[in-house]
Amino acid sequence: MTDTSEHPHPEALPTPPPQCPASKLGPGPGGRTRLYGPEAENDLHGLYERLRKEHGSVAPVLLSGDLPAWLILGYRENLDVARTPSRFSRDSRLWTEMREGRVPPDHPLLPIVTWQPMCVFADGEQHERWRGAVNDAIARFDRRGIRRYVTQCANQLVDRFCASGEADLVHQFAEPLPMMAMTELLGMPEEFSPQLVSAGRDMIKRSATAVQSNEFVQETLRKLVARKRARPGADFTSWLLEHPSGLTDDEVQQHLRLVLIAAFESTASLMANTLKMVLTDIRFRASLAGGHMTLPDAVEQVLWDEPPFVNILGRWAIQDTELAGRQIKAGDALVLGLAAANVDTAVRPDLDAPIHGNRAHLAFSGGAHECPGQDVGRAIAGTGIDALLLRLPDLKLAIEESELDYRSTLLCRHLTSLPVKFTPHQPSLHKQTIEKTPVDGTVPSPVQPARLSGASGGETPASRTSWWKSVRNWFRRS
Repeated sequence: MTDTSEHPHPEALPTPPPQCPASKLGPGPGGRTRLYGPEAENDLHGLYERLRKEHGSVAPVLLSGDLPAWLILGYRENLDVARTPSRFSRDSRLWTEMREGRVPPDHPLLPIVTWQPMCVFADGEQHERWRGAVNDAIARFDRRGIRRYVTQCANQLVDRFCASGEADLVHQFAEPLPMMAMTELLGMPEEFSPQLVSAGRDMIKRSATAVQSNEFVQETLRKLVARKRARPGADFTSWLLEHPSGLTDDEVQQHLRLVLIAAFESTASLMANTLKMVLTDIRFRASLAGGHMTLPDAVEQVLWDEPPFVNILGRWAIQDTELAGRQIKAGDALVLGLAAANVDTAVRPDLDAPIHGNRAHLAFSGGAHECPGQDVGRAIAGTGIDALLLRLPDLKLAIEESELDYRSTLLCRHLTSLPVKFTPHQPSLHKQTIEKTPVDGTVPSPVQPARLSGASGGETPASRTSWWKSVRNWFRRS
């Protein structure tokens, strides 16, 4: 763990605002369909298919506050937009609605569309400078160290509920675990993670309090940057600060926010959806039980079928242009429809066919702005699920699958809960601890090589048993 002496206690930070339900509005005017309200929340995939039938690969839609935009539904069209910065820019300052003052200061989309000094809002040389710093910092992570730390955190979370014989795997496991890992990787204490989970989820939901939640996250990271500037360590924040590109404190802060929130949401949803599929999908379970699907295969299947981010609002037309027969005006906003593209029959004529080992999905977008930390997210999700099923091999869904509830927003669709039951048992009596030896005046974290005491060769006992083998044994006992 990182040294907490340089951080304020989390209670000293602003309290994230309470969550607020999204507005419920009816159909939009002018032939455009709202991407918010009851239909979008209750049947997101059905809405995509209706739009595809009515409009083809590019559909006219309305964002919150009835702001016009284009939703890209086709796989090839999504790649075209993502890979053509000469026509479609990431610079939100081009947005006509923003320039002409039609986006109010309390609009729920402001945290993700207001231009900020970070790579997701830049193209060309500026993008290369910022993205290069992020890539170099991520490259310094020790993947084995991350897996060891995630295994330890996963076991700590399981210890909190294993004696009860029941749990909600969304709120008690899939959400807290990624934030525990990310706070460590960024160089802040684990105690901050519960408040950041609440604020991060509120931002992603684009609720009425999204702006306040964003301010809470920004203030937390601003204090972190100031402390790491004065006292650097072996962590992502310090590496950005010392990068040769010479990032300012504000640039570092904005990229920390980007990495923290994106990694939290994508990894939490990936874990929840993978666990849900293991517990409910007969074909998926049979494949695992037969030993024909490995953990990476399982994760990629979920990334095709249930990507963590269903849409990305993040392209603006540089000039008047045409896309799939639609006339796009300069300054128009475009929404990359990642979930819709992943089920486009042009690339997946049979949605029931397994696609083991195929990473051609758009779950992490594409082009120059494809998610740089996707492999770290895969490592956190896979390791966490592995550790959970090793501890609780007889997990079963506690309710009917039809009772599972999803919450959908413009950006994401995620399970609200995943209640399970299992055989109760006592918490682990042999908790593993990370040996911390000072290195250059700092304490090693998952980003630096570290050994777990009691495990030969630096390997944990959990790492020696594959996830699918655990599931196979589970079904044999059932």
